[in-house]
Amino acid sequence: MRKGIYLLPNIITLSSMFSGFYSIIASFNSDYERAAWTIMIAAVFDVLDGWVARMTHTTSKFGIEIDSLSDAISFGVAPGVLVYSWSLQSFGKIGWLASFFMVACAALRLARFNVQMGSTEKKHFTGLPSPAAALMIATTVLAYEEVIDILKQLQYERLADIIGLDYWVLALTFIVAGLMVSNITYHSLKEANLKERRPFGLLVVIVAVLAVVAYHPALVLFLITLFYVLTGLGEALYRLLKPRTAAA
Repeated sequence: MRKGIYLLPNIITLSSMFSGFYSIIASFNSDYERAAWTIMIAAVFDVLDGWVARMTHTTSKFGIEIDSLSDAISFGVAPGVLVYSWSLQSFGKIGWLASFFMVACAALRLARFNVQMGSTEKKHFTGLPSPAAALMIATTVLAYEEVIDILKQLQYERLADIIGLDYWVLALTFIVAGLMVSNITYHSLKEANLKERRPFGLLVVIVAVLAVVAYHPALVLFLITLFYVLTGLGEALYRLLKPRTAAA
Protein backbone atom coordinates (compact mmCIF):
# COMPACT_ATOMS: atom_id res chain seq x y z
CA MET A 1 0.00 0.00 0.00
CA ARG A 2 2.94 2.37 0.62
CA LYS A 3 3.84 2.08 -3.05
CA GLY A 4 0.35 3.26 -4.04
CA ILE A 5 -2.36 1.60 -6.10
CA TYR A 6 -3.21 1.43 -9.80
CA LEU A 7 -5.99 3.93 -10.44
CA LEU A 8 -7.41 2.86 -13.82
CA PRO A 9 -8.55 -0.72 -13.08
CA ASN A 10 -9.72 0.19 -9.59
CA ILE A 11 -11.78 3.12 -10.87
CA ILE A 12 -13.50 0.72 -13.28
CA THR A 13 -14.10 -1.71 -10.39
CA LEU A 14 -15.61 1.08 -8.29
CA SER A 15 -17.83 1.96 -11.26
CA SER A 16 -19.12 -1.61 -11.17
CA MET A 17 -19.73 -1.29 -7.44
CA PHE A 18 -21.55 2.01 -7.95
CA SER A 19 -23.78 0.42 -10.58
CA GLY A 20 -24.66 -2.40 -8.21
CA PHE A 21 -25.44 0.02 -5.40
CA TYR A 22 -27.59 2.12 -7.71
CA SER A 23 -29.46 -1.03 -8.70
CA ILE A 24 -30.32 -1.61 -5.04
CA ILE A 25 -31.64 1.93 -4.69
CA ALA A 26 -33.70 1.51 -7.87
CA SER A 27 -35.18 -1.74 -6.52
CA PHE A 28 -36.18 0.04 -3.30
CA ASN A 29 -37.95 2.62 -5.47
CA SER A 30 -39.74 -0.14 -7.47
CA ASP A 31 -37.89 0.89 -10.64
CA TYR A 32 -37.12 -2.70 -11.57
CA GLU A 33 -36.20 -2.10 -15.20
CA ARG A 34 -33.55 0.44 -14.25
CA ALA A 35 -32.31 -1.85 -11.47
CA ALA A 36 -31.90 -4.69 -13.97
CA TRP A 37 -30.08 -2.56 -16.53
CA THR A 38 -27.63 -1.20 -13.95
CA ILE A 39 -26.73 -4.77 -12.95
CA MET A 40 -25.91 -5.37 -16.61
CA ILE A 41 -23.81 -2.21 -16.67
CA ALA A 42 -21.99 -3.49 -13.58
CA ALA A 43 -21.25 -6.71 -15.46
CA VAL A 44 -19.71 -4.74 -18.34
CA PHE A 45 -17.45 -2.85 -15.92
CA ASP A 46 -16.54 -6.15 -14.24
CA VAL A 47 -15.29 -7.55 -17.56
CA LEU A 48 -13.46 -4.35 -18.43
CA ASP A 49 -11.52 -4.01 -15.17
CA GLY A 50 -10.00 -7.47 -15.58
CA TRP A 51 -9.09 -6.90 -19.22
CA VAL A 52 -7.61 -3.48 -18.51
CA ALA A 53 -5.58 -4.81 -15.59
CA ARG A 54 -4.15 -7.67 -17.68
CA MET A 55 -3.49 -5.56 -20.78
CA THR A 56 -1.78 -2.76 -18.81
CA HIS A 57 -0.02 -5.17 -16.42
CA THR A 58 -1.62 -3.45 -13.43
CA THR A 59 -2.96 -6.55 -11.68
CA SER A 60 -2.51 -6.35 -7.91
CA LYS A 61 -3.68 -8.12 -4.77
CA PHE A 62 -5.50 -4.96 -3.72
CA GLY A 63 -7.37 -4.94 -7.05
CA ILE A 64 -8.37 -8.59 -6.63
CA GLU A 65 -9.76 -7.96 -3.15
CA ILE A 66 -11.76 -4.86 -4.07
CA ASP A 67 -13.05 -6.66 -7.18
CA SER A 68 -14.44 -9.44 -4.98
CA LEU A 69 -16.11 -6.94 -2.66
CA SER A 70 -17.59 -5.15 -5.67
CA ASP A 71 -18.89 -8.42 -7.10
CA ALA A 72 -20.51 -9.33 -3.78
CA ILE A 73 -22.53 -6.10 -3.94
CA SER A 74 -23.26 -5.96 -7.67
CA PHE A 75 -23.84 -9.67 -8.32
CA GLY A 76 -24.97 -10.86 -4.91
CA VAL A 77 -26.85 -8.23 -2.97
CA ALA A 78 -28.20 -6.27 -5.96
CA PRO A 79 -29.86 -9.23 -7.79
CA GLY A 80 -31.07 -10.60 -4.45
CA VAL A 81 -32.80 -7.33 -3.59
CA LEU A 82 -34.11 -7.00 -7.16
CA VAL A 83 -35.72 -10.45 -7.35
CA TYR A 84 -37.20 -10.06 -3.86
CA SER A 85 -38.68 -6.62 -4.55
CA TRP A 86 -39.90 -7.62 -8.01
CA SER A 87 -41.48 -10.98 -7.22
CA LEU A 88 -40.46 -12.94 -4.13
CA GLN A 89 -41.83 -10.66 -1.44
CA SER A 90 -45.27 -12.17 -2.09
CA PHE A 91 -43.96 -15.45 -0.58
CA GLY A 92 -43.17 -13.88 2.78
CA LYS A 93 -40.41 -15.63 4.75
CA ILE A 94 -39.55 -18.15 2.02
CA GLY A 95 -39.19 -15.24 -0.40
CA TRP A 96 -36.55 -13.36 1.55
CA LEU A 97 -34.82 -16.64 2.43
CA ALA A 98 -34.52 -17.38 -1.30
CA SER A 99 -33.07 -13.90 -1.82
CA PHE A 100 -30.61 -14.41 1.03
CA PHE A 101 -29.66 -17.80 -0.43
CA MET A 102 -28.76 -15.97 -3.64
CA VAL A 103 -26.59 -13.48 -1.73
CA ALA A 104 -24.93 -16.17 0.39
CA CYS A 105 -24.14 -18.40 -2.60
CA ALA A 106 -22.64 -15.44 -4.46
CA ALA A 107 -20.37 -14.70 -1.47
CA LEU A 108 -19.38 -18.37 -1.17
CA ARG A 109 -18.74 -18.52 -4.93
CA LEU A 110 -16.45 -15.49 -4.78
CA ALA A 111 -14.58 -16.85 -1.75
CA ARG A 112 -14.00 -20.17 -3.53
CA PHE A 113 -12.87 -18.35 -6.67
CA ASN A 114 -10.26 -16.40 -4.70
CA VAL A 115 -8.95 -19.58 -3.09
CA GLN A 116 -8.74 -21.45 -6.41
CA MET A 117 -7.31 -18.51 -8.35
CA GLY A 118 -4.09 -19.43 -10.12
CA SER A 119 -4.74 -23.16 -9.89
CA THR A 120 -7.97 -24.69 -11.20
CA GLU A 121 -9.72 -21.54 -12.37
CA LYS A 122 -7.62 -20.50 -15.34
CA LYS A 123 -9.51 -21.48 -18.46
CA HIS A 124 -12.86 -22.22 -16.85
CA PHE A 125 -14.98 -21.42 -13.80
CA THR A 126 -16.05 -23.97 -11.21
CA GLY A 127 -19.70 -23.13 -10.65
CA LEU A 128 -21.78 -20.53 -12.44
CA PRO A 129 -19.95 -17.16 -12.29
CA SER A 130 -21.72 -14.65 -10.06
CA PRO A 131 -22.05 -12.06 -12.88
CA ALA A 132 -23.82 -14.65 -15.05
CA ALA A 133 -26.14 -15.57 -12.18
CA ALA A 134 -26.95 -11.90 -11.63
CA LEU A 135 -27.55 -11.41 -15.36
CA MET A 136 -29.93 -14.38 -15.36
CA ILE A 137 -32.06 -12.57 -12.77
CA ALA A 138 -31.71 -9.15 -14.42
CA THR A 139 -32.55 -10.31 -17.96
CA THR A 140 -35.49 -12.32 -16.62
CA VAL A 141 -36.93 -9.13 -15.15
CA LEU A 142 -36.34 -7.24 -18.41
CA ALA A 143 -37.69 -9.90 -20.78
CA TYR A 144 -40.60 -11.07 -18.62
CA GLU A 145 -43.41 -9.10 -20.27
CA GLU A 146 -42.00 -9.64 -23.76
CA VAL A 147 -41.81 -13.42 -23.31
CA ILE A 148 -45.41 -13.57 -22.10
CA ASP A 149 -46.58 -11.49 -25.07
CA ILE A 150 -44.75 -13.77 -27.53
CA LEU A 151 -46.27 -16.89 -25.96
CA LYS A 152 -49.75 -15.41 -26.19
CA GLN A 153 -49.20 -14.49 -29.83
CA LEU A 154 -48.13 -18.10 -30.49
CA GLN A 155 -51.31 -19.21 -28.66
CA TYR A 156 -49.43 -20.89 -25.81
CA GLU A 157 -51.90 -19.47 -23.32
CA ARG A 158 -51.36 -22.15 -20.67
CA LEU A 159 -47.58 -21.72 -20.71
CA ALA A 160 -48.03 -17.95 -20.53
CA ASP A 161 -50.28 -18.39 -17.48
CA ILE A 162 -47.64 -20.58 -15.79
CA ILE A 163 -44.95 -17.98 -16.42
CA GLY A 164 -47.36 -15.36 -15.07
CA LEU A 165 -47.11 -17.04 -11.67
CA ASP A 166 -44.30 -16.23 -9.23
CA TYR A 167 -43.46 -19.84 -8.31
CA TRP A 168 -41.10 -20.32 -11.25
CA VAL A 169 -39.19 -17.17 -10.20
CA LEU A 170 -38.77 -18.69 -6.75
CA ALA A 171 -37.48 -21.91 -8.31
CA LEU A 172 -35.19 -19.99 -10.70
CA THR A 173 -33.64 -18.10 -7.77
CA PHE A 174 -32.81 -21.30 -5.91
CA ILE A 175 -31.49 -23.00 -9.06
CA VAL A 176 -29.26 -20.10 -10.13
CA ALA A 177 -27.93 -19.70 -6.59
CA GLY A 178 -27.22 -23.41 -6.32
CA LEU A 179 -25.37 -23.43 -9.64
CA MET A 180 -22.95 -20.83 -8.30
CA VAL A 181 -21.71 -23.17 -5.57
CA SER A 182 -21.89 -26.33 -7.70
CA ASN A 183 -18.94 -28.14 -9.27
CA ILE A 184 -20.30 -27.64 -12.79
CA THR A 185 -17.70 -25.97 -15.00
CA TYR A 186 -18.41 -22.95 -17.19
CA HIS A 187 -16.26 -21.46 -19.92
CA SER A 188 -14.41 -18.25 -19.16
CA LEU A 189 -14.02 -15.16 -21.32
CA LYS A 190 -10.32 -15.48 -20.52
CA GLU A 191 -10.23 -18.27 -23.10
CA ALA A 192 -10.72 -15.69 -25.86
CA ASN A 193 -7.36 -14.34 -27.01
CA LEU A 194 -8.14 -11.08 -28.79
CA LYS A 195 -4.54 -10.69 -29.94
CA GLU A 196 -4.66 -13.70 -32.27
CA ARG A 197 -5.87 -13.56 -35.88
CA ARG A 198 -9.39 -14.89 -36.41
CA PRO A 199 -11.43 -15.78 -39.54
CA PHE A 200 -13.12 -12.81 -41.19
CA GLY A 201 -16.49 -14.55 -40.86
CA LEU A 202 -16.26 -14.37 -37.07
CA LEU A 203 -16.32 -10.57 -37.24
CA VAL A 204 -19.43 -10.75 -39.45
CA VAL A 205 -21.11 -13.04 -36.89
CA ILE A 206 -20.27 -10.63 -34.07
CA VAL A 207 -21.75 -7.70 -36.01
CA ALA A 208 -24.89 -9.75 -36.73
CA VAL A 209 -25.28 -10.61 -33.04
CA LEU A 210 -24.87 -6.96 -32.07
CA ALA A 211 -27.54 -5.99 -34.61
CA VAL A 212 -29.97 -8.55 -33.18
CA VAL A 213 -29.24 -7.38 -29.64
CA ALA A 214 -29.91 -3.79 -30.67
CA TYR A 215 -33.24 -4.81 -32.23
CA HIS A 216 -34.54 -6.79 -29.21
CA PRO A 217 -32.06 -6.10 -26.39
CA ALA A 218 -34.00 -7.49 -23.42
CA LEU A 219 -35.16 -10.69 -25.09
CA VAL A 220 -31.88 -11.48 -26.87
CA LEU A 221 -29.76 -10.83 -23.78
CA PHE A 222 -32.09 -13.08 -21.80
CA LEU A 223 -31.70 -15.87 -24.38
CA ILE A 224 -27.91 -15.46 -24.48
CA THR A 225 -27.67 -15.65 -20.69
CA LEU A 226 -30.02 -18.63 -20.56
CA PHE A 227 -27.97 -20.37 -23.26
CA TYR A 228 -24.77 -19.85 -21.23
CA VAL A 229 -26.38 -21.27 -18.09
CA LEU A 230 -27.79 -24.28 -19.96
CA THR A 231 -24.47 -24.89 -21.76
CA GLY A 232 -22.74 -25.67 -18.47
CA LEU A 233 -25.58 -27.97 -17.44
CA GLY A 234 -25.56 -29.69 -20.83
CA GLU A 235 -21.81 -30.31 -20.77
CA ALA A 236 -22.02 -31.66 -17.22
CA LEU A 237 -24.82 -34.02 -18.24
CA TYR A 238 -22.83 -35.14 -21.29
CA ARG A 239 -19.76 -35.93 -19.17
CA LEU A 240 -21.96 -37.80 -16.71
CA LEU A 241 -23.57 -39.95 -19.39
CA LYS A 242 -20.52 -40.43 -21.62
CA PRO A 243 -18.80 -43.15 -19.54
CA ARG A 244 -22.05 -45.09 -19.33
CA THR A 245 -22.56 -44.80 -23.09
CA ALA A 246 -19.00 -45.96 -23.79
CA ALA A 247 -19.39 -48.90 -21.39
CA ALA A 248 -22.65 -49.92 -23.05
